[in-house]
Amino acid sequence: MSRIGRKPIQVPNGVNVNLDNNVITVKGPKGTLSRELHKDMKLVVEEGVINVERPSDNKEHRSLHGTTRSVVANMVSGVTEGFAKNLELVGVGYRASKQGEKLVLNVGYSHPVEFLAAGGIEFDVPAQNRITVRGIDKEAVGAIAAKIREVRPPEPYKGKGIKYEGERIIRKEGKAGKKK
Repeated sequence: MSRIGRKPIQVPNGVNVNLDNNVITVKGPKGTLSRELHKDMKLVVEEGVINVERPSDNKEHRSLHGTTRSVVANMVSGVTEGFAKNLELVGVGYRASKQGEKLVLNVGYSHPVEFLAAGGIEFDVPAQNRITVRGIDKEAVGAIAAKIREVRPPEPYKGKGIKYEGERIIRKEGKAGKKK
């Protein structure tokens, strides 16, 4: 049995979980998330604990068991605490700023690159070279952070670009001089 899938999910106080066929809705202090789960996975909600059960031991059900449990656990922690991804801008003249709900990046192009905060996503710019993407949906936060990083991924020679906080860029040696 899946080690992750059989772990129970604790539902904290102030969080409501509703099941309607295979649609789960989690409502908490930070917001509401709703998601359609696979029709074969069965969720059992009782006394502040959610358990995910699978109908059989075939390969598809085994692979869905842990995934379903992780998705539901991320929904519960998202509506209580939320998720955040931190990005760093490395390079001379690279900077970020926030204009209303928009994130504006100046990363060496002839024009500034703009991102609009949508779908419960918030941008925070604590410094000119740092960006924080916040939200209650873990998938959306990760996807937006990946799109921001995609604007100028870090290059291996000087390390310039947009990278995740703590990401290690493998550096390459530059061009070697001519030997006599």
